[in-house]
Amino acid sequence: MEFIVPTAWPTTPAEGIALQQQLRSQVRLQDELRSPIQLVAGVDAGFEDHGQVTRAAVVVLEFPSLQLVDYVLEKRPTTFPYVPGLLSFREIPTILAALTTLKLTPDLILCDGAGIAHPRRLGIACHLGLIVDCPTIGVAKSRLIGTHDDVPAEKGAWVPLLDSGEIIGAVWRSRTNTKPLYISAGHRISLPTALDIVQQCTPKYRLPETTRLADRLASNRGKLPPVKAMDTESDKDEQMSLF
Repeated sequence: MEFIVPTAWPTTPAEGIALQQQLRSQVRLQDELRSPIQLVAGVDAGFEDHGQVTRAAVVVLEFPSLQLVDYVLEKRPTTFPYVPGLLSFREIPTILAALTTLKLTPDLILCDGAGIAHPRRLGIACHLGLIVDCPTIGVAKSRLIGTHDDVPAEKGAWVPLLDSGEIIGAVWRSRTNTKPLYISAGHRISLPTALDIVQQCTPKYRLPETTRLADRLASNRGKLPPVKAMDTESDKDEQMSLF
């Protein structure tokens, strides 16, 4: 996957907030997707050595079959502190290192974190989408900002996530009687389309297959499913897992 990697990153929370304020106006919330979508990716990051090393995982799945066709794991020193709302500066440098080594280029990326459901409307999905110029969706496991009504208990139910009267996302129940997910547009996609795609990527478990498998790889929690061989990647069919 090709894109321009930033040559410098903020090193303090004040610098990070200033950059978020600068970039927020560049986020586009209309659908600019390849049709039909053929490859979807999930990205997530974990940490080693008490947070000193970042493990970034990217998995690529065929869509809509959700078969695994590519994956990458990269490790880099962690260079930004843990600060709520500034997740992207801690994780994206290593995520970008992983994306640059992908053999397949996804049409869409699902991020474990927020899109515009963020105090400055620039969560990790927005920031990553701007850098790589790819449609992105934020799929967060917990609420960073906003209020919402109770979500009905049944699978598929959702309610709007609001902040000062603005709809910034959807609170969606992926499985009956499980905690909901917080879906928000990242870049080059609308909320209705983002919610529809996340639903199609979540056939069985609480998390979409994209970020569920990325989380497994980033956190070193077991093997990935077999990789399906692509016409351009015939050598992948013998790879089963990094572990």
